[in-house]
Amino acid sequence: MKPIRHSLWLLLSLATPVLAAPLQFDGPFDEHAVLQRDQPLHIRGQGTPGAQVQVRLGPRQAVAKVRADGHWVATLAAQPAGGPFVLEARSGDAQVQAADVLLGDVWLCSGQSNMELPVERTLDARSELLNARHDDIRLLSIAQAASPQPLATFATAPSWQRADGDSVREFSAACYYFARELQQRVQVPMGLIDASWGGSRIQAWLSADVLARAGLYAREEAVLARYAQDPQQAAAQWGTLWQGWWRQQPGIADGDAPWDPLSAPQGTWSPAPVALGAWEHWGVPALAAFDGLVWFRAEVELTAAQAAQARTLAIGSADEIDMTWANGRAVGSRNGGEPRAYALPAGLLHAGRNLVTVAVLDTYRDGGLIGPPDAQAVILDDGSRVPLSGWQYRAMPAGFASPPPAPWQSASGLSTLYNGMIAPLGAVGLRGALWYQGESNTGEPALYGRLLRLYRQDLRRQFGAALPLLVVQLAGYGAPPTQPDESGWASLREQQRSVVAEDAHSGLAVAVDIGERTDIHPANKQELGRRLARVARHVVYGEALAPAGPVADTATREGGAVVLRLAQVEQGLVAYSAARPIGFELCGEVAGTCRYVDARIEGAAVTLDVPAGAPAARVRYCWADNPVCTLYDGNGLPAGPFEIPVH
Repeated sequence: MKPIRHSLWLLLSLATPVLAAPLQFDGPFDEHAVLQRDQPLHIRGQGTPGAQVQVRLGPRQAVAKVRADGHWVATLAAQPAGGPFVLEARSGDAQVQAADVLLGDVWLCSGQSNMELPVERTLDARSELLNARHDDIRLLSIAQAASPQPLATFATAPSWQRADGDSVREFSAACYYFARELQQRVQVPMGLIDASWGGSRIQAWLSADVLARAGLYAREEAVLARYAQDPQQAAAQWGTLWQGWWRQQPGIADGDAPWDPLSAPQGTWSPAPVALGAWEHWGVPALAAFDGLVWFRAEVELTAAQAAQARTLAIGSADEIDMTWANGRAVGSRNGGEPRAYALPAGLLHAGRNLVTVAVLDTYRDGGLIGPPDAQAVILDDGSRVPLSGWQYRAMPAGFASPPPAPWQSASGLSTLYNGMIAPLGAVGLRGALWYQGESNTGEPALYGRLLRLYRQDLRRQFGAALPLLVVQLAGYGAPPTQPDESGWASLREQQRSVVAEDAHSGLAVAVDIGERTDIHPANKQELGRRLARVARHVVYGEALAPAGPVADTATREGGAVVLRLAQVEQGLVAYSAARPIGFELCGEVAGTCRYVDARIEGAAVTLDVPAGAPAARVRYCWADNPVCTLYDGNGLPAGPFEIPVH
């Protein structure tokens, strides 16, 4: 019998005190589930406060008492891989069951769009879907949900599914191909939990507790706490912080306040098309491929009666992030393409002309206020609409800093995705976690290393002190370089490499060589799955094999050369398509001093020729957004990007 789901309980739990509630399991403990073998099982559910619950799975059983908040946890002793079993809970005359439960290894797969990318968008997808028949691989997709506070249960209850052509179609390809490959060596059931969100920053996946302990984002977290209680006040509070950021930017003159109706407009404001839409399609050459910050201003004229009824400001869809003011007061901010409708405090709008200002940040492809034209309006209490008119825009220079995102934003906020998608998992047993994220943080690579360490700490706090973490190093994307340069993508890859290298229970899957120049979402997730599985075999299961390709060990100056010695070299070093490997740079101590150098393979080392008078304080390899790198080992595994000092 399938457990009763959460909707009725969520309604009942709003009452105080907690009333009698139906007995049920929480989301991860559903029919077709895979639960973690060889670990105590913390089975969770809900019921009537004070009642006892008897739980059984196979030969193991335990008793729990329902807490005052209606939740219970029963801990069953560890069991080996096997099944199928029936998970059963009894309380008085009530009984629930979850059938077809397996014991095996459970993996949490999380990150942004390259983890979210489904099987149907990968190479040879038609064949992959036709041949996807794996009864002992089970899939649990966590519905995307952001929350300003940690949730005890999922907003949308997830359900386990057997892996077949239908269920894997929209499931994470990186996660699925990893398990399929790994199962050839580790022949136990595999449970895959996909909790991912395209475009998300790592900050959204970190709990407020770990951020607070690290002393990061104290002001932003205070705004987020306020948002949970009073969104309007939080929006105004955040607007003050945002405006402070604006005033500190280079080139911003005193009195330059586009949101302020009492401030004289500064900079160049031009009429925007009536239909608005993506600015790349306006026919303005400077905006044809523009990614950055653009200001919009419009007016709305109201009668006194209309102003008294004005309760909602609608600005339509925005791509990607908006920050919106009405008469100088911040009223809202969101990310993503959904339409914006912000509640207005009473008395904010007045009879006569009112100013609406929107700052839109776009970082990828099309950007702007998307429309349609009648989507931008003040909505009155009676449902009637007063349209905004006279839109003007002001584009900030290319390279202008990106503004800070509002802390409640789903994919770019603070703790929002942890609260909505990870916290409700509770202490569910895991064998390990896969993490493919970072594209949205390439503008802050130095900070990313610290945040990735916090992410690992957070996982281990919730799921176990030695939980393995397998990190995908960012794939290549963009035009290959023609000369050495600084790169946020390369710097973030180096942070990923360094954080993984310091921890015996972490592993790195190199993906720089399987990226695509014109697509940030490379389709070859099959090879990525193979590499992740290899990393897991070494890091998680202890196989005596190199987890990845060659890694830099030391770089020493020897006469007129620098000798780079590499570890994890199996079956020798090879250079593809040339007699010598390319992609090596020698650098001085400071930025802007790197130059390409000739290299040659000598056993398990690479010798770099030092040009006369050239600095040689650092070695960089494969250092660009999308570098061309040709050094591999005999297994066909690439040497990953790195930067190390020369001694």
